Amino acid sequence: QVLVNNIQTKADYVVVLDHEGGKGYLRHRNKVAVFGRVNGDSIASKSTLSLGGSVQTACEAIDQDWAAHGSEIRAAVLAAQSKSVTSQAPAATVIGQSATSAKISVASIPDGADIEVDGSFVGNTPSDIDVADGEHTISVQKTGFKPWQKKLKISNGSSIHLKAELEKSGT
Repeated sequence: QVLVNNIQTKADYVVVLDHEGGKGYLRHRNKVAVFGRVNGDSIASKSTLSLGGSVQTACEAIDQDWAAHGSEIRAAVLAAQSKSVTSQAPAATVIGQSATSAKISVASIPDGADIEVDGSFVGNTPSDIDVADGEHTISVQKTGFKPWQKKLKISNGSSIHLKAELEKSGT
């Protein structure tokens, strides 16, 4: 599924709209350009008379590009997230750290789904992951299936077992 968000670093596409105001109705133009966030390439650029036409152009371009390149885009995003999670991992465990974290065991039917904690990729099912105290959102996703999500409140030293039974998506 295409990720739509107003935070540029979390969206799959960036849409730029330039409206020429102050002219007569038939003299102004709305210029729209759509760029892929991962590679920065322009996938559409058009000038229209109506704002609705600009939005429609952007939506059609995103739908067409996602159908052709969605799996490549998602793979690039996951690879980048995996690198950032790896680079943010602490070099050494602080004594007593286990007292402020919990272990979550995540499984899914079918196996091999992506696990995200608070929007960051952390591995594939089945996996055991350590999370800090507090509220967290656990997401399990696999291509061809509807996303599964749970919000949890984690307390010191708890051990939680989650089993996500993924439903096939309609597409």
